[in-house]
Amino acid sequence: MKRLALTLTLGLLAAAQAQKVATPVPIGIAVAQTSNTALLGQEQVIGARFAEKFLNARGGINGTPIRLVFQDAAGDENSAINAFQNLITKENVVGIVGPTLSQQAFAADPIAERAKVPVLGPSNTAKGIPQIGEFVARVSAPVAVVAPNAIRQALRLDPKIKKVAVLYAQNDAFSTSETGTFQETAKAQGLNVATVQKFQTTDTDFTTQVTAVLNAGVDLVIVSGLAADGGNLVKQLRQLGYKGLIIGGNGLNTSNIFSVCQRYCDGIIIAQAYSPAQPSAANQVFVKEYRAQYKKDPPQFAAQAYAGVQVMVEALRALDRKKKLAQWDLGELRTALNKQILAGRYNTPLGELRFDKDGEIIQKDFYVAQIKMKDARTGSFVFLK
Repeated sequence: MKRLALTLTLGLLAAAQAQKVATPVPIGIAVAQTSNTALLGQEQVIGARFAEKFLNARGGINGTPIRLVFQDAAGDENSAINAFQNLITKENVVGIVGPTLSQQAFAADPIAERAKVPVLGPSNTAKGIPQIGEFVARVSAPVAVVAPNAIRQALRLDPKIKKVAVLYAQNDAFSTSETGTFQETAKAQGLNVATVQKFQTTDTDFTTQVTAVLNAGVDLVIVSGLAADGGNLVKQLRQLGYKGLIIGGNGLNTSNIFSVCQRYCDGIIIAQAYSPAQPSAANQVFVKEYRAQYKKDPPQFAAQAYAGVQVMVEALRALDRKKKLAQWDLGELRTALNKQILAGRYNTPLGELRFDKDGEIIQKDFYVAQIKMKDARTGSFVFLK
């Protein structure tokens, strides 16, 4: 079996080496267009398409346009693996932005690593993602950096908080990683983690977990899950009588959650790796264009997907200035692109980005927002100071 896998990998590498780079230059986008993860992936599709239109309007890669090739990575590991394989072997992309979930990245990124295709994770925030391989980097700051800001903000809003309940989706790698950060931060802030409750991302009934939270008499609830399950959990917490503050993890960080927990979304605190108020010229242009098209502020997942495409395009521009892309063999370009991505410095809507030697993002500014609902369907993220 190992010999067969090695033979296939060597075959893919040889084919890529012999093939020239196509024009328009194909960049793979493997995010969730279906499944319950699409509540996050839909925003990533918008962000990537927005980047394609915006960057091509400004000359693409020194006059050569890019072409985004979308594959639905859905919300499970096998779909992400299939999406990566199609993009690498059939679509001959130069690199991939994706997948949506960290759980998927641990399964699909090794496919790209073996084929020597650079990957930029747009929303993979679990511990260990950049360490998957030398061709794996991310434009999504790790939960260990972002998540603690939410607890610190909750304590500013209510300094009397003493007891905390923590709930997380045990079948999701990101959620288990994030809950570890939340629990460590809560203890470091002197809080008592009174109960820890587990659930599945496919659950819809949270009566058992909510009952345990209510019995524990906590002042703060912290939820690490995805938008569908996390939103329903918040809804049931409020319906059964919990009145304290709620912190949602990054999986709840989408306006698509409004239709899930409806008016009960009001007040959820969520740490952010992006703010529409970020003052850089790159972001203000992005926000202006986004508002003009969608009549609302861009969300974090759209901004991160945009940044992933932008980083890949700017790295390709740098290589093209040394030698026109059409003259590269595909395999050689993929390897050179990976090195160029890690070497560059980028002014994106997230602020100035660069990477460490492992492919970990280096980003300076983070934020915290609180959901304010106008009615059962419409709301907004209000950034807190």
